[in-house]
Amino acid sequence: MDLTKMTALELGKMIRAGEISAVEAARTALEQIKKKEPDLHSFVTIDEEGALRQAKAVQKQIEAGVLTGPLAGVPMAVKDNLCTEGLRTTCSSKILEGFVPPYTAQAVCNLQQAGAVILGKTNMDEFAMGSTTETSYVGATKNPWNTAHVPGGSSGGSCAAVAAEECFYALGSDTGGSIRQPSGFCGVTGIKPTYGTVSRYGLIAYGSSLDQVGPIGKDVSDCAAILEVIASYDKKDSTSVKRRDTDFTAALTEDLRGLRIGLPREYFGEGLDREVKEAVLAAARVLKEQGAVVESFDLGLVEYAVPAYYVIASAEASSNLARFDGVKYGHRAAEFEGLHHMYKKSRSEGFGAEVKRRIMLGSFVLSSGYYDAYYLKALRTKALIKQAFDRAFETYDILLGPTAPATAPKLGESLKDPIKMYLGDIYTISANLAGLPGISLPCGTDSRGLPIGLQLIGNCFEEKKLFRAAYGFEKTRPRRTPDQAERSGK
Repeated sequence: MDLTKMTALELGKMIRAGEISAVEAARTALEQIKKKEPDLHSFVTIDEEGALRQAKAVQKQIEAGVLTGPLAGVPMAVKDNLCTEGLRTTCSSKILEGFVPPYTAQAVCNLQQAGAVILGKTNMDEFAMGSTTETSYVGATKNPWNTAHVPGGSSGGSCAAVAAEECFYALGSDTGGSIRQPSGFCGVTGIKPTYGTVSRYGLIAYGSSLDQVGPIGKDVSDCAAILEVIASYDKKDSTSVKRRDTDFTAALTEDLRGLRIGLPREYFGEGLDREVKEAVLAAARVLKEQGAVVESFDLGLVEYAVPAYYVIASAEASSNLARFDGVKYGHRAAEFEGLHHMYKKSRSEGFGAEVKRRIMLGSFVLSSGYYDAYYLKALRTKALIKQAFDRAFETYDILLGPTAPATAPKLGESLKDPIKMYLGDIYTISANLAGLPGISLPCGTDSRGLPIGLQLIGNCFEEKKLFRAAYGFEKTRPRRTPDQAERSGK
């Protein structure tokens, strides 16, 4: 029996039944990491000793009847911008090289309390700024389906690790599609919950009004179970929301009768790859055959989402990253003359090109004389985009479209043209601007064998409808892995 092929829930069931121990599961995952990492580089930090220690402690609690949840003993990974006490957290940046936090992010704490075994921290675009995981200070992660291609970003390490079966699930963060886009590129399932559903305490901020922590799993059921655990009110996070409807696994039904699904025409126009369009529309037909009502409609304002997002996100980033100055933690220049020179030199040495680009853009749009022209205008546009979605959800339960305009590009292609990379987020960023939940799941492969992602967007706090539609579609097709694609010649 190959344990690596199992979903998180399947493995958790075996561990609870005593068919395998949490320690054996951890060892299996660590062996897979050793086998795959030389080619993929999904991880920044691998905590072999800590993982085995956690697994032993969790196994004792399972045997004592203390831990009875579906994820107890299941090995997982954490994106490197979520703080973990005693375990290095760097945001894949030189400026945080060697930083070990004194506390753990609340979402990670929730999983630890449920019996999660943390294998290590996954690679990402530096400070989550990028769409390919190539801006990482420690080097790029590669796509398990084809190592000549990117895994997407910024949660590319987490998605690649799940796709390559190095872990059974992972946590990521989503500021403008950073869970959903790499999930689409890597053929796994990832969800960005409604803003405020998961605590941001311990998540090193990029854009505070946009960031949200979410799960990445092998299938929809895993994501629903993980979200049930990490969704909680947290008084340490001022944007955290008290929710009662977090039994997401209850929505896993194949009955889609009466579900109203809208296809925004703007998502299927110019710029969308033909093979991606065909696969996504084929998925829409499958949902219609299962009883859903599927219609095309005009959403509007889509062309304004990218500029509004990058103005707002960069402005918030320039403010959030001001704390990294070489004084209290992180990288400090070895030689400098005076305090201000130390600030400048430490930040110049510590930040990469993409982070510097966004800090400069953010500082510009917040500066005197430009604040009204750019930042305030972007905030007004954000409000209009939210209103457009509100109107759409008066008619439809869910909106359906592609996760990205094309499948994963080759390594090095996107960094040559940053604007083209930014436009690759066109289908995902609106959900962040409006605070909406969105899920990406596989719906096929292109002629090169690269996965195609299907995105479903729901109204605020209506993740259950997303899980219902995603689960209904998922049950119509077998789950494929990169290893299976290799054997079949694709």
